[in-house]
Amino acid sequence: MVSNAVLKAWAVHLYTACGAVIGFVALQAVVGGDYRLAFACMALANAIDATDGTLARRFRVKAVLPEFDGARLDDIVDYLNYVVVPLVLAYHAGLIAPGAAGIAVCSLPLLASGYGFCQIDAKTEDHFFKGFPSYWNVVVFYMYTLATPQWFNVAAFLAFGIAVFVPIRYLYPSKNKTLQRTTYVLAALWALSLVLVLAQFPHPSRALAAASLFFPVYYFAISFHLHFRQP
Repeated sequence: MVSNAVLKAWAVHLYTACGAVIGFVALQAVVGGDYRLAFACMALANAIDATDGTLARRFRVKAVLPEFDGARLDDIVDYLNYVVVPLVLAYHAGLIAPGAAGIAVCSLPLLASGYGFCQIDAKTEDHFFKGFPSYWNVVVFYMYTLATPQWFNVAAFLAFGIAVFVPIRYLYPSKNKTLQRTTYVLAALWALSLVLVLAQFPHPSRALAAASLFFPVYYFAISFHLHFRQP
């Protein structure tokens, strides 16, 4: 008979795997031109990613199911939702030029993030991400809601794609204890502001979207501060 511990551990892995299903729904939404649903799916996938690690530690999934690599499953789902889905949306929504030029621009984030995800020390022992942590869902969300021009979007893709290879440490909010309470409060306010922006689709308020940039600015600022303060 299967123990409760084993059932709970498999339930946590299933919870993580549901992110792949959500990614599939997001891609279907992109094809159908329903970008609000696509972004909502990415937000839901992000919520799962932010909580499944806590559940995994709570139910000791590594100890209970040592033969199953939950971290690898998490990386597969994250690559889909943080990289593939937003880049497909960027291409489909015309945020970059169509055709071969647009495909070439999208190739850099796809390849760079593939490299980043496969680095053994992509997540450091002191709870940082090494290199830009492939938050392409956030990048594309602001490109769309702020209606930034294609030249700006291309420059952003190139800059953040290169940043994947630059070994600057970025805060891992759910594990790093530095200003964790402040980070959680600001993240909650940010999530609320994004919900309000999504509710306004297909014509979101640029002013509200711009105001919600407070959290990405905070995230980069605290990450750079900690990186250069602690060699």
